[in-house]
Amino acid sequence: MLDSPTARKFVLHWGEMGTRWGVNRTVAQIHALLFLAGRPLNADEIVETLGVARSNVSNSLKELQSWKLVRVTHVLGDRRDHFTALQDVWEIFRVIVEERKRREIDPTLSVLRECAIEGSQDGELDAGALARMQTTLDFLEMLSASFEDYKHLSPQTLQRLMRMGGKVARFLPNGKETS
Repeated sequence: MLDSPTARKFVLHWGEMGTRWGVNRTVAQIHALLFLAGRPLNADEIVETLGVARSNVSNSLKELQSWKLVRVTHVLGDRRDHFTALQDVWEIFRVIVEERKRREIDPTLSVLRECAIEGSQDGELDAGALARMQTTLDFLEMLSASFEDYKHLSPQTLQRLMRMGGKVARFLPNGKETS
């Protein structure tokens, strides 16, 4: 499966990168393996290829399915579950951002909204602290709204937007920062 040194390097690095983003190393390595495989793999093939425990593979596959990055598929003549990963990097990116928003940003927004309401009535809360909470809330609401605006764009449109990069700022008033 990982006969190529380059494929091994990719899978190992994906695992390292995953740990930096708060994802279990094995989860990330399995995702990379399924992404590169080019065909559905069963759990035993994953165990054999990565040299990790079967229980670790099972738990990791459940995690990847909960993130909607991997799905179960079946192979004719084989009763075992096989697994495939999303193959479009733009779709992978969209799914990861959407899931992180749902799991991390949305709950934080709820608490910040509560804090803004409660803080306005809390005589013991420093006005500066309340202002910083409100600034954080405003930022996360803008980030969330922007994601909602962009998530339905086609990959081609997103690519065009990303290629434009900071060039867009030239068209906005005061778009160029001065030192």
